[in-house]
Amino acid sequence: MKMLTLLFGLLASTFAATGADMSHGADNFYKSDKVNAEKVTFKNQYQMDVVGMLFTPKNATPGTKLPAIVIGHPMGAVKEQSSSLYAQKLAEQGFATLAIDLSFWGESAGKPGHLISPEIYTDDFSAAVDYLSTQSFVDPEKIGVLGICGSGSFAISAAKIDPRLKAVATVSMYNMGAAFRNGLNHSQTVEQRKAFIATATAQRFKEFTGGEIAYIPGTVNKLDDNTPAIQREFYDFYRTPRGAYTPKGEKAELTTKPMLSSIGKFMNFYPFNDIETISPRPMLFITGDHAHSREFSEDAYKRAAQPKELYVVPNAGHVDLYDRTDLIPFAKLASFFKTNLK
Repeated sequence: MKMLTLLFGLLASTFAATGADMSHGADNFYKSDKVNAEKVTFKNQYQMDVVGMLFTPKNATPGTKLPAIVIGHPMGAVKEQSSSLYAQKLAEQGFATLAIDLSFWGESAGKPGHLISPEIYTDDFSAAVDYLSTQSFVDPEKIGVLGICGSGSFAISAAKIDPRLKAVATVSMYNMGAAFRNGLNHSQTVEQRKAFIATATAQRFKEFTGGEIAYIPGTVNKLDDNTPAIQREFYDFYRTPRGAYTPKGEKAELTTKPMLSSIGKFMNFYPFNDIETISPRPMLFITGDHAHSREFSEDAYKRAAQPKELYVVPNAGHVDLYDRTDLIPFAKLASFFKTNLK
């Protein structure tokens, strides 16, 4: 179990979200006075309710059809963390934006909560395209996708099989499959992986026979002298007023924590396989110059076909790009989507 705890500490960057430390430009709970906001609900192909926040610019000309962007939150987060900030900032630039809660998280359906299911997460993005395509103010031929942290890998997974996603961008992306198979910087051995899977499988059987659900550590609930730097980075976001958010009916101490028994599903998740088939649709990968997750954006960029771009933000770490509005390249994102959703 000690080995697993150390592993989860390394992988904690998987479970990140927002910000409000204004001294560092963090503004996770930003509320724009330039956009309209509406909570919406629609079905994915599994007939599960997906809940999102839909934002539209107040200055949009009546009767016009807007380009749209589906936005996914960091793994373990919810739409109120990071993705709604991005959605509002981009809506201010003339887009209809939809920040969704992935299934099993936040207000979206799925029992038990916090279950890992990359296939269903992927479908949530396509379901968002279905929904947006029915809206009279959206041009269904001009829909893009933006995935933050773990949602970057789900967005890529969706784009490979949904050509309606015309432009793909990721920020601080995590390849959730590679992260759990190999650890950061390939720090996990195959034997450690097998031990991890065995622990998750044993917990699955325990729950099947009536045992309580167990969760992986995720973001720690308190710091001590031995807390790793990556965990401190996430703690500052998830466990402080900067970005902490507890969905209705949940326990604050369990936010960001996936079910241990389902975590093995990431072992079979290979979002970058066949990433080159997304071409000729454009891809933009944004990462911080000292982000611990940078390896995943660089790997995706290397594998992807043209047109593609890797954009490295100076003086930025992984969580910095969740909510630090002085560092997030909103203008770059707006330009990318305006150019490619003409």
